Amino acid sequence: MEQDRWGIIYCPKQGIQRSQKRWETIREILGRRNVNYDFVQSEGSDSVERLTKMLVNNGYQTIVIVGGDAAFNYAINGIMSSEENVRQQVAIGLIPNGRGNDFATYWGFSEENDEQTIDWLIERRLRKIDVGFIQSKHDATEGGFACRYFINCANVGLIARIMKIKYKARRLLALTSLTYFASMLALLFQRLETGMKVRINEDQIDRKIMSMCIGNCHGYGQTPSAVPYNGMLDVTIVSSPEIKQLIEGMVMLFTGQFLNHKKVIAYRTPRLIHFHEINGATVSTDGVVLPPIKVPFEIGLKPEQIQFIIPR
Repeated sequence: MEQDRWGIIYCPKQGIQRSQKRWETIREILGRRNVNYDFVQSEGSDSVERLTKMLVNNGYQTIVIVGGDAAFNYAINGIMSSEENVRQQVAIGLIPNGRGNDFATYWGFSEENDEQTIDWLIERRLRKIDVGFIQSKHDATEGGFACRYFINCANVGLIARIMKIKYKARRLLALTSLTYFASMLALLFQRLETGMKVRINEDQIDRKIMSMCIGNCHGYGQTPSAVPYNGMLDVTIVSSPEIKQLIEGMVMLFTGQFLNHKKVIAYRTPRLIHFHEINGATVSTDGVVLPPIKVPFEIGLKPEQIQFIIPR
């Protein structure tokens, strides 16, 4: 196989009609840039993991995901499940195409400027980035799972629950733009707190928590100081906000001031985060809702695991 030949996985936006028009625009740019590539379209975000692993095992050294955060999450899991000596030869790139493009936005990739994105991918400037993981202490036969990886953030509690509600609403509503409105309503009417027992650094936390974010990157504004290459995870914990404080928190979330909210506790750690009790709280990684997790489990970081194609 040609060493510079790309393997491209196109993940269409769910519920968007004429999604092929988006791919036609990208394909036209690739043609003008004389990019050699093989193309496969995913059946859904979850099939990206299988397709990525297939491309890695077939010797592709440049894999480009055309998708959002969820698709990129599955791609990262596909790469991380491959042999280490094989995955170290692989570089992964991203063309944003989703309703959640937080990781792409962090790097300056924009869905509004495909030409610039593709030019950056052609330059193939690489940076090794960290990968977060959730490691269960239970065997899959006991209702657990071995390990799931994330690149942006993991959420435990309300925000993960909102993601779950959003996906349910997406299946029910004909107009997918309404799913975000439904999710915001859930945020106002389902201010659920859950008793959790967590160890972060030397602190033993045993209290009711509304939402917890473990960020390797910006975490949709919840961990705005996190960077995916410093060997650290940023953690924010939100507890007991009143309605007024909740609304203030949403404003601060979207204006990059989330850490200044008086109901937010922040940590930074290179260590494993140990979860001893979450009382059935929902868990998600990069917006992908995970099956129920039995405690105990750990969230940690593997430094410099993925070669990511970064912008100039």
